[in-house]
Amino acid sequence: MRKEELTFYKEYEQFYAMAGKSEAFAEFCREAFGDDFSQDGFSDWRQAERILKLIDSGREFHVLDVGCGNGKLLKWIHGKTGAWVHGFDYSANAIAEAKRGADESADFIEGCIGEVDFPKDSFDLVISMDTMYFAPDMSAFIDQIMSWLKKDGILFVCYQEGDVMPKTEDAHSTVFARALASKGIGYEVEDLTRESYEILRRKKVVALKHEDAFRRERNDEWFEMLIGQAAYADEPYESYSRKLARYAYTVRKPEKYVSR
Repeated sequence: MRKEELTFYKEYEQFYAMAGKSEAFAEFCREAFGDDFSQDGFSDWRQAERILKLIDSGREFHVLDVGCGNGKLLKWIHGKTGAWVHGFDYSANAIAEAKRGADESADFIEGCIGEVDFPKDSFDLVISMDTMYFAPDMSAFIDQIMSWLKKDGILFVCYQEGDVMPKTEDAHSTVFARALASKGIGYEVEDLTRESYEILRRKKVVALKHEDAFRRERNDEWFEMLIGQAAYADEPYESYSRKLARYAYTVRKPEKYVSR
């Protein structure tokens, strides 16, 4: 399949072209999420702080972001911890933006899940913020990530249900969790559904606050996108949680994947 035919490819190319220029969107992100990572979703500062807790800043530490977008989250991680950061994304516009101002501690590659590969035992931590859904073969991609991780390496995944992926019963019945279980891979999981609901409500309020700024930039369609994404914020939490869910998985590399 050509990259242009992949899910949301054209939309993300347009999104990152906008995000690279729009001050209204940058300010929206800072207010709605606590920092500007050019978020298209639910990743606020609290989820980023969870990543920092997994990083050992006392040694050379390598972090890979699967679907890194324009690299702002990775650059923030580097600034906080000094970690070496690596990322790939299928959006050419996103990677072009990520490479701007990047130094030797950062490496950004344009490419798709299932096509990009790295040497074994390359990373201490692999993060996936709303990107595992795009793996053409979830099981095979998990195996690939495990090969990339060093001994005692960690995979951290923020995973949304009810939009790209169908809503399942709970955190242990998601496509991702079932793929892990089929391989005998254990995990820790935190339910972020209430947190994501609160973010969504804040997202709508902040978007409305900056409506005029978006329209002055002629970014009306992106303002409308933000309002559309926040449509569930008008529902009570009980109704929202029946339709959407969000989980954070922490997966430690099992012994069976360690190179001998």
